[in-house]
Amino acid sequence: MVRERSAFCPYYHQAVELVGSRWTGAIIRALLSGLTRFGELAAAIPGISDRMLSERLKQLEAAGIVVRTVYPETPVRVEYRLTPKGEALADVVAAISAWAERWLAPAEEAADSRRAAG
Repeated sequence: MVRERSAFCPYYHQAVELVGSRWTGAIIRALLSGLTRFGELAAAIPGISDRMLSERLKQLEAAGIVVRTVYPETPVRVEYRLTPKGEALADVVAAISAWAERWLAPAEEAADSRRAAG
């Protein structure tokens, strides 16, 4: 049975609000690429503060998208990884990346060449 698509869907809205929060998409993309340590994530995402990264990781953990594992070593080692729920976002991230490369990158390249010529 095919459901009619209404203009507003509370589940869609919730998903966009979660994944669309500032820096969240970049964090998920970095985790999908295999980065696991806090420092690796911070280094991979230019401009994100440690406080913001920590806050977003906590939100993603609370949403069941990220799991945090603490290894009782000296020094303590903490790793983050995507849960199956988080890994299921891989196609979404790939689709947004493809859209951005098609529709945003050429506009930036054109603006850069206009500035260089100007």
